[in-house]
Amino acid sequence: MQMNNMVMISVDDHISEPPGMYDKHLSGDALASAPQFKTNAAGTNYWEYQGQIWPSIGLNAVVGRPREEYGMEPTSLEQLRKGVYDVHGRIDDMNVNGIASSLNFGSKVGMDGGRFYRAPDHDIALVHLRAYNDWHIDEWCAPYPDRLIPCAILPNWNMDESVREIERIAAKGCTAVSISDNPTIYGLPSIHNPYWEPMWKALVDHDIAICLHIGSGAQAPHASMETPIEAWITTMPISIATSAADWLNLGALHRYPDLKIALSEGGIGWIPYFLERADFSNEQHKAWTHSIFQELKPSEMFKRHFLNCFIDDRFGLKNLDAINEDLVAYECDYPHSDSLWPNAPEHLWDSIQHLSVQQIDKITHLNAMRFFRFDPFKTRSKEELTVGALRAQAAKDNVDTRVISSGGAKPLAPGEVVRPVTSGDVMAMFKKQGRAEAA
Repeated sequence: MQMNNMVMISVDDHISEPPGMYDKHLSGDALASAPQFKTNAAGTNYWEYQGQIWPSIGLNAVVGRPREEYGMEPTSLEQLRKGVYDVHGRIDDMNVNGIASSLNFGSKVGMDGGRFYRAPDHDIALVHLRAYNDWHIDEWCAPYPDRLIPCAILPNWNMDESVREIERIAAKGCTAVSISDNPTIYGLPSIHNPYWEPMWKALVDHDIAICLHIGSGAQAPHASMETPIEAWITTMPISIATSAADWLNLGALHRYPDLKIALSEGGIGWIPYFLERADFSNEQHKAWTHSIFQELKPSEMFKRHFLNCFIDDRFGLKNLDAINEDLVAYECDYPHSDSLWPNAPEHLWDSIQHLSVQQIDKITHLNAMRFFRFDPFKTRSKEELTVGALRAQAAKDNVDTRVISSGGAKPLAPGEVVRPVTSGDVMAMFKKQGRAEAA
């Protein structure tokens, strides 16, 4: 196999939602009360909804910018590549990057729909959440059914409505939902509470996978506000480990052997030790903990239920035998700052050449196809969706991949000295944006 022969499916990318996303799905008071896209006097875009302000954060959408300009900018859509918010531009950028198909999470609504959870009026939030799902499935994904994998959000503050929404999106062909890895942050019961039983059953009945994206519940810790931001960024993927342990001890996994859970953007290199530790802890302590693992090992349960997703993970790929090659999948993370766009194939190929052709196919596309019940080859041949074929199409379409500056790195203030950006700097900028958006 050669790099250009790979078929790459990314199971974790992101959308910066465009203005007018509700226009075709709502009318009257429902449309008037939906999240509103606005621009302040400084030209900064923001969303406003039920008293909430959702600022634009640049690290969410920095593809195509010089690395020196990464940070809390850009803050308006006009500073972004079209593919960040426009589905046709997204397909162009996927072609350039050799990505055959992609699963996308929302940004401004929250990767897990958290903005609707925090809304004071949950009745109208339910209407707007459903409208988001309709936009995502019908407008974002449907025009390119072989290229985009729908992923819906659920109104888990109301379990009856969550089950109804699962049934509704399943009828529309959606095979994935994104929920918080720790719903207690919204005041909901823990995943170990019987409250969730109807959802587990509905998801299994309709063969819909759960996506737990990093940052949707358990947050990556930072030791202090003086901690360099690089330390915080380093721990972000493996911050999912806390929730992975929680979900691994979910009783529903024993009752529903077909329940599927993806640890989105979590990486894979930490998993061998995590499983080793889980088995050791169980063997050492189950006599007194009343563990749900008495015969089956935690590692065996993990390898049955959890899809593990990585951007760039050489160690994990060298230790694939300690994970489960049937439940490992690639992700691009477009357009976030970790994304290797437009050179993802080169980076991936350099780290998987030691694997067999069968293993490469599993990791690059077959595992994702099976897990999310998605078949891009129904309408297009495999040969049309290889890295080489897609890049040839991008060249034919003259897709521009130049690095575009938006004014250069932020200049130092008088008397300011160069020092590492800290967690406190980023939190301060975030708060400042949030206060200033409506000004």
